Amino acid sequence: MKLSIIITSYKNPDLLRVCIDSVKNNYTGTDYEILVADSATEEKTELMMKEDYPEIKFFPFQENVGFQHLIKKAYGESEGEFILILNGDIIAKKDSIENLLNYIEKNPQVGIVGPQLLNFNETLQYSCFRFYTPLTIIYRRTFLGKFAFAKKNVDKFLMKNFDHATKKEVDWLMGSALMTSHKAVEKVGLMDGRFKMYMEDTDWCRRFWENGYKVVYFPNSQMYHYHGRGSAGKGALKLLLSNRLTWIHISSAIKYFIKYAGKQLPTHN
Repeated sequence: MKLSIIITSYKNPDLLRVCIDSVKNNYTGTDYEILVADSATEEKTELMMKEDYPEIKFFPFQENVGFQHLIKKAYGESEGEFILILNGDIIAKKDSIENLLNYIEKNPQVGIVGPQLLNFNETLQYSCFRFYTPLTIIYRRTFLGKFAFAKKNVDKFLMKNFDHATKKEVDWLMGSALMTSHKAVEKVGLMDGRFKMYMEDTDWCRRFWENGYKVVYFPNSQMYHYHGRGSAGKGALKLLLSNRLTWIHISSAIKYFIKYAGKQLPTHN
């Protein structure tokens, strides 16, 4: 089989339906399969998958097992030479999947390629980044982010200084939409299980670079992303005291920095 499309989901069957339908309606390939792995599965989701999508391989989980665990389960059941990983809040546009597949097929040195992500109003959503530093985490999660020196650091992290309409090798890509190959994953391994939420995509891309593969942002493919900013958008003090997602992000970041302490960053063009 040429392509396995893995869709991960969590408590949003309506958005999951839109994601699945966007793939089925906009991808013209025939040699592919769809696999859906769903955390904390609700009855509505299970009924929808059984009644409306019986041809899709569906893997429900009673608990919220985390992004990387969903991918691990679906990947283990997949048969494709290439793997497309989508969050359930992604909507594939026409030709988006074909363009990713054609590119990675023709460029075997590329281990991961990701599309340009757009908001529903067609504005750019930043989805390619430089590797984190501890300061980046601090600036993004505290009141210090309001200062000019912090904004400069965060803008560099977000790669605001390049034309996002051009293809580029990047440090890492948001895990919401990624294409890779079975061959590359067998060499690099799946996402690190210590990152249940946040940093798993950063770590994975870094390991691809360390194993001799390139990570490429590819705007010739475009997808919509309903990006719920669950851990941002509140006052800094209230955020730090009350927002569980912020603390999970910080915890994952600490694990990430401990893992790579003393190690040099991968270099690329």
